[in-house]
Amino acid sequence: MALIALGLNHLCAPVALRERAAFTPDATAGALADLIAQPGVREAAILSTCNRTELYCNVESGAEGSPFDWLHRHRQLHGANIEEFLYRHHDSDAVRHLFRVATGLESMVLGEPQILGQVKDAYTLARNARALDAPLERLFQNTFAVAKRVRSDTRIGANTVSVAFTAVRLAERVFTDLAEACVLLIGAGETIELAARHLTEAKVRRLIVANRTLDNAQALAGRFGGYAIALTDLEKHLAEADIVISSTASREPVLSRSMVAAAIAARRHKPMFLVDIAVPRDIEAEVARLPDVFLYTIDDLREVIDENLRSRQQAAEEAEAMIELSVEHFMAWWRALELHNPIASVRRSAEADRDEILARARTLLARGRNPEEALEFLAHSLTNKLLHAPSANLRAAALRGDAELLQAAEKLFETQPGPRKQPADPKPG
Repeated sequence: MALIALGLNHLCAPVALRERAAFTPDATAGALADLIAQPGVREAAILSTCNRTELYCNVESGAEGSPFDWLHRHRQLHGANIEEFLYRHHDSDAVRHLFRVATGLESMVLGEPQILGQVKDAYTLARNARALDAPLERLFQNTFAVAKRVRSDTRIGANTVSVAFTAVRLAERVFTDLAEACVLLIGAGETIELAARHLTEAKVRRLIVANRTLDNAQALAGRFGGYAIALTDLEKHLAEADIVISSTASREPVLSRSMVAAAIAARRHKPMFLVDIAVPRDIEAEVARLPDVFLYTIDDLREVIDENLRSRQQAAEEAEAMIELSVEHFMAWWRALELHNPIASVRRSAEADRDEILARARTLLARGRNPEEALEFLAHSLTNKLLHAPSANLRAAALRGDAELLQAAEKLFETQPGPRKQPADPKPG
């Protein structure tokens, strides 16, 4: 068996490629079913966020390339030069990578807490899709424990900022006083909720929440004193917005160039600031070419985020040490699991011997032989068949003085040396 972590993220791949590789939650269950049906793939989980798409797989030896082939084919990445951007980790490196991801060490915002929830969501999707067995189940449980320990025992989460907070902070640079701005939030997920909270704290003048499901938009807007609209009404309200922050799970853009151009014209070319933190992108890239429009994607937020990086570097070093120890513990369990593999082959061999001899005993009965004779044949032949190889190997071990193997055999078969025969008491003279 081999553990594989395969993926691409904001550190190595542009947003245009990340959006092609991304999976929506609704599509993940079907994707997992298809992935574990691939030759040699025993278990799998898919983690897909705005910053990364990753596959975690347990595969048979020789099938290490199956997850890559599947991703390339399933996401139709032909001609994308994906090899240039993809990373692959095996066994302990795969374990280490997942631990680092869950603790926020691989995030754009070092130590950001949302990623752990996203890893838990990926685990839940895989479990519900019956794509997990004992090895990956244990890996994810260890991951959650490591992330919890790192967050409680270090200051990795101190002074951290979310992508949503970074988007709001960037907006503040453009609009010095958010109390004079109207903000349109597109989506109703966790990132948009965090943005709404930060905007409310900044006392934004007006908040509009647009979502495909109006009930969800109303629930979110109600918590922050905003106004809810359906996504189908976006064009009617777009011109009202000074700032647009979008994060949906849509596979297609929700804001087109023509929609934004019409809104800018209606605003008499009053500037509009847009932040697209969705992957795939919610706002067409051509929007950036429009005059009086300032469009930022998630990759553009790095400069703002880096300002808050230094304060958490020491905590990150402490987290790395804790992760290394946890990797060692998991790999010790993994290696022990590998050692247990002979059980399956021993059982298969014994069952094959049993079936062969049982068939021969039934043949004897069919030929009219005495049932007692058939039973004796079955018991005698099966005993000899099962004990032949162990007996031969133990005799050879005794001849070469291999005490370790002989002692292991006693423990394995739960045998004890036979009692010594005591000499008879001398008869009275």
